[in-house]
Amino acid sequence: MALVTTNPTINEGPLFAEVDMGSDFNAPTVRATVVQASTIFYDTPATLDKAERLLAEAASYGSQLVVFPEAFVGGYPRGSAFGLSIGNRTAKGREEFRKYHSAAIDVPGPEVDRLAAMAGKYKVHLVMGVIERDGYTLYCTVLFFDSQGHYLGKHRKIMPTALERVIWGFGDGSTIPVFETPVGKIGAAICWENRMPLLRTAMYAKGVEIYCAPTADSRDVWQASMTHIALEGGCFVLSANQFCRRKDYPPPPEYVFAGTEEDLTPDSVVCAGGSVIISPSGAVLAGPNYDGEALISADLDLGEIARAKFDFDVVGHYSRPEVLSLIVKDHPTNPVTFTSTSTKIEDKTK
Repeated sequence: MALVTTNPTINEGPLFAEVDMGSDFNAPTVRATVVQASTIFYDTPATLDKAERLLAEAASYGSQLVVFPEAFVGGYPRGSAFGLSIGNRTAKGREEFRKYHSAAIDVPGPEVDRLAAMAGKYKVHLVMGVIERDGYTLYCTVLFFDSQGHYLGKHRKIMPTALERVIWGFGDGSTIPVFETPVGKIGAAICWENRMPLLRTAMYAKGVEIYCAPTADSRDVWQASMTHIALEGGCFVLSANQFCRRKDYPPPPEYVFAGTEEDLTPDSVVCAGGSVIISPSGAVLAGPNYDGEALISADLDLGEIARAKFDFDVVGHYSRPEVLSLIVKDHPTNPVTFTSTSTKIEDKTK
């Protein structure tokens, strides 16, 4: 596979040079890009403008699939405590949530329409991390779009981590999709969901080939999880994380990094990225990048999937369903269901 050279800066010249893809004529090659860039916090229109600039640049180099980080639209509220302690909430924390709720997007909604139009305009398959607003509950969500500008569907994070559980709702089994597209079967799990073996198994059973892992985890140990998933699932893993400095968030007192604010300068790195692309054999194709905002790209030889599955097919020849099995409850779990009976009224005049 050919590796596309990356560059850690976004605004200074080309991000990577074009290379000969060198593909096997018997298997398609897909050029994929993971975006490592920060949200413009509390400014969703500006964030969408930034997303379009990045998408256009990736498309100009031939990318067919572009994956953005967790919560890119709406923002990952790193360091914010929302005024919470056990048994107590503050007025300032409630106001922080109001502003965060205002920055989220409805699905469907005008921002989804714009993202779909962007995917169609630049002829790329788009995987975008957003904060979804459903009434007054928020969800950490991934949206999927095809290269014709169609919204395909979404995945809601089923298990937020730690304080995330206070500000985000829990997804259910109805949004664990794997979409069959011209560039492969695409699915996503968000951040520490990727450490949930049963969720991964459900995705493998749906045939995921390009496993997207938008995240907020920039630790070195994250790379071990990504490599393991690629080997376990016999799939390509595309992990996209934000690269953020303190100045990418509003200044104090509007926004405070609880417990660390006094140690931060405007240029302090608060999320170091680590975005990466890994092959089904466990080879690192691009990244991890810890240097700054970047477009990180690689050419995916889809023939590698069959080569890897020859060794290990976790839901195929390496499974033991008579010993181990999984039941996935993939129906929506609505808190309120209304049942109505309509009576057909015959038109007597006919």
